[in-house]
Amino acid sequence: MLEASQVGLPRHVGIIMDGNGRWAKARGLPRTDGHKRGAEVFELICDRCADLGIPCVTFYAFSTENWNRPPTEVAAIMDLLRHWLKKAQEREVENARKGIRLRFIGELEGLPEDIQSLAQDAQEHTRTHSRTICNLAVNYGGRLEILQAARHLAAQCQTGERDALTLTEDDISAALYTPEYPDVDLLIRPSGEQRLSNFLLWQSAYAEFWYSNTLWPDFTAAEFDRALADFARRGRRFGGI
Repeated sequence: MLEASQVGLPRHVGIIMDGNGRWAKARGLPRTDGHKRGAEVFELICDRCADLGIPCVTFYAFSTENWNRPPTEVAAIMDLLRHWLKKAQEREVENARKGIRLRFIGELEGLPEDIQSLAQDAQEHTRTHSRTICNLAVNYGGRLEILQAARHLAAQCQTGERDALTLTEDDISAALYTPEYPDVDLLIRPSGEQRLSNFLLWQSAYAEFWYSNTLWPDFTAAEFDRALADFARRGRRFGGI
């Protein structure tokens, strides 16, 4: 197992939690059982990041496209999110001890009002924790995020607050959902799929990708450590030599 003091750890890990439905289907279980097990693994890996002192980890939980899934599955996912947020309230002491700060990125306004309220409470109660920021991307889409940033900057240019000709990449980064976070260093996708799926498109411009055939509900801390160890061995040149 990796130790918290090990050098070469990423500053920001992005994780696409994929394979919950296939995991359940392979066992003859409802898809919702896969999502429940996936939520447990999410907690496990979030805790592992805090144990190692990884500053930021972002989990892809529910995309803007996921609304196209069967209504019963969407409702079950929302119920699971409610359950997890209430459980987070019970974990306040543990989160404080580990230094986990909970954040949500995405269009939260599109979620049920009670979930919005619970999410805001979770963010407020952990806002002073500083060891590991644990982001949950909910009702999130990378293209929508960039579009919203472009609209924000365009409005400022229209009012004269900014000059379009002097806009920089840093200005765009600052207008995204993640202005205070470093770009993604390592992006992990289990389940055998090898695509971004509209996740952190701008922030992952120079991310190292790590794929696994393991379905997310079977993902373990040991496999996460293998991804980190592989990342530490890679040479990152960012377009240089």
